[in-house]
Amino acid sequence: MARLRYLGCLSGTTLLLILAGCAQVRPMPSPPPNQGESSYRLASEQSMQHYSLPIGSTATGGVPLKHPSPIYPPSLLTLCPAPVSLKALLIVGTDGMVSEVRAIDATSIDPAFVAAVRTATQQWRFEPLQFNHWAADANGHSHDVDSDTKPFSLTYTFNFACHDGKPQTSAGTASTGT
Repeated sequence: MARLRYLGCLSGTTLLLILAGCAQVRPMPSPPPNQGESSYRLASEQSMQHYSLPIGSTATGGVPLKHPSPIYPPSLLTLCPAPVSLKALLIVGTDGMVSEVRAIDATSIDPAFVAAVRTATQQWRFEPLQFNHWAADANGHSHDVDSDTKPFSLTYTFNFACHDGKPQTSAGTASTGT
């Protein structure tokens, strides 16, 4: 009986030694790569021109339908530079697609940020800006006379920042324009 107990302890100890020999030390997982996040806002500028609506006209549209945020430039992720704000004027055609992106006062900004803004905003789509003209008949009933679409522009402010080793971007509209 004592012998069986000894064999039981021996096999338990042996089993532990065998299992310990199979155990592996897991390497520490590498930290996830830095990733950027973005958002945007429309900037407000008094100097922007707007369309004036004559009596008997209404305007609709000009709102974003598709507007992906810019991606923090991967080439700058490891550097994590000081926060950057970039204003860009988006020129939107009559089809609602961004036809041109103009960086405003971007001479001291790394070109990678400007490229990130251009890449994102070239994918933006807006509801076309449509003007409807109507008139009233002798009985006071209104009816549409005609309609047309017009190009317009908007200024957005894009912000890129790095916090706790993680870059973040945001973008904001600066103003409505013509």
